[in-house]
Amino acid sequence: MNAVAAGQGAGVLPRLNLDGWLLVWVMLLISGGLAILFSASGGSGDIMLFQVSRLLIGIGLMLVLAQISPRFMIRATPWAYGAVMVLLVLVLLVGEEGGGARRWLTLGVRFQPSEFAKLAAPLMLACFFHGSRERPDFLKTLAALLLIAVPAGLVISQPDLGTAVVIVCFGFIALLLAGLNRKYIYGSAALGMLAIPALWVSLRDYQRERILSMLNPESDPLGVGYHVIQSKITIGSGGAFGKGFMDSSQAQFGFLPEPTTDFIFAVIGEEFGFVGVVVAMLLFIAITVRMLQIAFAAQWRYSRIVAASLALGFFVSFALNAAMTTGLLPVVGLPLPLVSVAGSANVTFLAGFGILMAIRSDRRYLAR
Repeated sequence: MNAVAAGQGAGVLPRLNLDGWLLVWVMLLISGGLAILFSASGGSGDIMLFQVSRLLIGIGLMLVLAQISPRFMIRATPWAYGAVMVLLVLVLLVGEEGGGARRWLTLGVRFQPSEFAKLAAPLMLACFFHGSRERPDFLKTLAALLLIAVPAGLVISQPDLGTAVVIVCFGFIALLLAGLNRKYIYGSAALGMLAIPALWVSLRDYQRERILSMLNPESDPLGVGYHVIQSKITIGSGGAFGKGFMDSSQAQFGFLPEPTTDFIFAVIGEEFGFVGVVVAMLLFIAITVRMLQIAFAAQWRYSRIVAASLALGFFVSFALNAAMTTGLLPVVGLPLPLVSVAGSANVTFLAGFGILMAIRSDRRYLAR
């Protein structure tokens, strides 16, 4: 028995199938996120209570999923994927509206089923490619793209372009990890370029305005460009070391829109400056690296695809929010993982960590 396997026999964390390093980094991110949220919300008790309650639900789900064998997961994956698709259809039929979108269901608790699709897509693709070591052929590639397109299309219909983009990223990462042929990659890229005009026409007016404002936000500084301009001002005002905790004047005086959700990354920049932004980035990178270490050590193809997809998808979610906040991408309403007020999204990310820990504790992981 090697040293890693021997270490599994003692201690609370191994008995609970929890990975120590991943747990440490995640708890640091959650703790720092709660501090930033307290400042960004002006110490709002309601917002903090909501965030803590959802994080506790997510941590509980993480603990439960960490106990489930990947062998059981692969059998349950098609059922879970189908259940998420049913929920997405129910959203369109009987979902609750808010802010011009229909994205929520209330089944005892109000939640966004679209967030669960971030897990369902890569899990389903890993299940689909499990058992075959060959590169996906043309028909398998088409079937895999359909498995991605169905949830993404349902989410776009809500409309929720940002979450749909993340679902596509999660799914496409899983497809690449399954060994997608280069010619299919190039062909998909070419088709994507050709489809841009049709996609542009299908966008709603406010979505097109957001994309145009990314190119020149100063063209409408009090309209669609306001969010990006204020976010840049907020980050820039922090300088090298920031103004200090609870001293985000942009957020406190209402200049920065959505400081507790979409633009909380800007609050980090204002209060802790360039140094704080770098520390936050390093923390997200540390979590991603640990997730990838688990993925590379897993010997089951299903486990490798799932673990690597969740790792890269987590980092992409962070990168998209940071790019949106700094004006490098259009504002599409994406939360900063485990930091922004985003109940369903944070529960989903923590559930993903639980799946990673289950893969880490699986005997196949220790077999090498």
